[in-house]
Amino acid sequence: MRILKAPTLASAHEQVVRMILEKGWILETEDREATVEFEEVAMRVERPASPPMVSPCSRFQQRFIEQYARNLIDGSDAIFEYDYHDRLFNWGGGLIRKNGEDIHVDQISYITRKIREAPATRRAIAVTWNPAIDEDLDDCPCLQLVQCVSRDGLLHMKVVFRSNDMLTAAGANMYALVSLQQEISRSLGLECGSYTHISLVPHIYYRRDADDIEPFCEKGTRFRPIPEVCRACGKCR
Repeated sequence: MRILKAPTLASAHEQVVRMILEKGWILETEDREATVEFEEVAMRVERPASPPMVSPCSRFQQRFIEQYARNLIDGSDAIFEYDYHDRLFNWGGGLIRKNGEDIHVDQISYITRKIREAPATRRAIAVTWNPAIDEDLDDCPCLQLVQCVSRDGLLHMKVVFRSNDMLTAAGANMYALVSLQQEISRSLGLECGSYTHISLVPHIYYRRDADDIEPFCEKGTRFRPIPEVCRACGKCR
């Protein structure tokens, strides 16, 4: 596992994109999409709310990312195969208890309640995977687990992604989850502590998102991606 420490979310995003593009390997996914894949990575940001939270290299900037964060925290009217708000605040997805009642679990309320009742707990976690549904979905959750830990007056958050599009999705993912971390912190009267983002299979869709690579590498002047990526992008010619 590679471990990256960064002063801001924006820096973490830029560092991980560079690492994958410079050192990754080519893999065609089960959906026949061309990716650059890399080994598992953990990114730790000590003060994740410090600016800049959004990299200027990212396709998605402040207005979009703020709305993405609000949708994760408050929900939206859009219809998807799944959404993170529902998986975190209303886990169940049609599962039924033996008494015939639908299962609805607000896992964020549980995290808050658990830490309030037992500040030293290591059990304040939320999961998104629902085997009864996700094994048959074409588009299933990448985020798998959220853990919050209270230590020395700080609320730390650790998240695990089974798979993570680090070029276009990771910036919004990190911003939204830190926004959730801030909300939980405020409700508990704690300061926002460190944020650790673990991706078990980080990757970049280098053909699909070729136009999004240039702002990070600046036509090879900041760093030089592997040859396959440069050929797909073609902007340095």
